[in-house]
Amino acid sequence: MKKQTLWLRDEARKTERRTPLLPDGARALMDAGFNVVVEKSAKRIITDALYENAGCTMAEPGAWVDAPKDAVILGLKELPEQPETLKHSHIYFAHAYKCQSGWQHTLNRFLKGGGSLLDIEYMTDETGRRVAAFGYWAGYMGAALALLQWYDRKAGRASYIMDGLKPFESAKALDDLIQSRAQGIEKPKALVIGASGRSGTGAAGILERHGIEVTRWGRKETTELDRDAILEHDILVNCAFVADHIPPFVRAEDLKAGVNLKVISDVSCDPFSDYNPLPLYNAPTSWTEPAITLDTDAGKVDLIAIDNLPSLLPTEASIEFAGMMLPHLLALKIRGDSTVWKACDAAFQRACAKMTERKAS
Repeated sequence: MKKQTLWLRDEARKTERRTPLLPDGARALMDAGFNVVVEKSAKRIITDALYENAGCTMAEPGAWVDAPKDAVILGLKELPEQPETLKHSHIYFAHAYKCQSGWQHTLNRFLKGGGSLLDIEYMTDETGRRVAAFGYWAGYMGAALALLQWYDRKAGRASYIMDGLKPFESAKALDDLIQSRAQGIEKPKALVIGASGRSGTGAAGILERHGIEVTRWGRKETTELDRDAILEHDILVNCAFVADHIPPFVRAEDLKAGVNLKVISDVSCDPFSDYNPLPLYNAPTSWTEPAITLDTDAGKVDLIAIDNLPSLLPTEASIEFAGMMLPHLLALKIRGDSTVWKACDAAFQRACAKMTERKAS
């Protein structure tokens, strides 16, 4: 019987150092009868040599375009613009199911090529809960950057983050940096929205470890929204997963003179969606320009909206995430019987149907 091929691609995004598959996981897949191909990468946090030592077949970056049609291509972030049509099954975060910018183009590439999208965001179990996410480390980093920015603004000194970001060697190195910037400065009051989820847990965790008073909000508080309560905090970290129209958390007109809010970190970072609860910006920020400064009646308000936050702690993030992914990668052999992969297939079909309906109307 022909082996199932799982093909780990090199990431197109230059700042993406994470990996959804570790060498030990690749070895487990091969032991289970998979053929594992790994594209070489100069930026991946795990070296090529470790995959090669595990027994993986190595390929050049971008070689997945010529992989056998039945190969499953594994990645994390967006695909390159070429080829125009996609013939494979791809596993990655596509951000194309909530009518985000370019969603129809993304789906059309699959439909024209006969491929399929297994979006990691829609890998869910019987209860509808996501089974694999970087959420903890996204919230962790989003809150850490907000804290660094707040301390620097409060001290009236040059912003550390605005000098450009690069990955931290470890969570401890990040902790040490925060402590050094906090010396002699009063601590802010922070609000985490979506505090019960993975991202919110990570955000609240690092804030509280650094002695910050944290208010935790969940679905109840966002349904019965009290914007004045939001504005009483110095820092807002948004970790809410929004899949429907809800009242915006903060609008431009809310940032009036006298409000405390000075730093917003939008960990959920979905500015292209119709459901964006922070309609204050229209594109993600980046490692080179991590924050935008809004000139408001409340003064300068910094907004951080980086869409690959966990890449700033690539080792910790990759270890946790790859561990979550491995059982489901092993289940690709029985994809048609797997609850998780059936959920992905169903989400893809629903998105394609929505696109067709919109074209018809």
